[in-house]
Amino acid sequence: MKSLKIVLALLVGASIVSCKDKRKPQVQYMPDMYVSVPYDANGVTSAGNVPVNRKPVAGTVSRNGIIAYDIPNTNEGYEKAKAELKNPIDATEENLAKGKELYTIYCSSCHGKKGDGNGVLSQREKFEGIPNYKDRDLNSGNIYHVIMHGKNLMGSHASQLRYKERWQVVQYVESLRSELLK
Repeated sequence: MKSLKIVLALLVGASIVSCKDKRKPQVQYMPDMYVSVPYDANGVTSAGNVPVNRKPVAGTVSRNGIIAYDIPNTNEGYEKAKAELKNPIDATEENLAKGKELYTIYCSSCHGKKGDGNGVLSQREKFEGIPNYKDRDLNSGNIYHVIMHGKNLMGSHASQLRYKERWQVVQYVESLRSELLK
């Protein structure tokens, strides 16, 4: 009975102690997780003037040399890309082979190995209405635009492919289309 009274007294005491003023800051066990280090836009931290504009860590993708794509994701942008964009890389066997490799990874599951819209996901009826390249009025500009922004059910692949890789895929898609038109 005496131990029950002690436990009860400890329980009441702990609950009273835990009822603190919620407007005052509490104890932070990991303060670096609560308050992050603010960075200055000039490239130095506000804490200690340590430069943050360093070279990327080995093995990571550098964001230097990114070529801006400022054609908007609209129907007008699609038409503008179709009219103005041209493939800047040379049509070589190496670029075509790399384009085929990337197409196989990112595109063939929906568009099919031949570009006929009969990929694995279409066969399994996961997506309906995947276009056949033969039925579309395609050129390098609008293919690149769709890779950048996506269209209808297709999402953007801009984050998966680098600038040159996108144009290599464009080159391969154009070769598939020419095969389908024969």
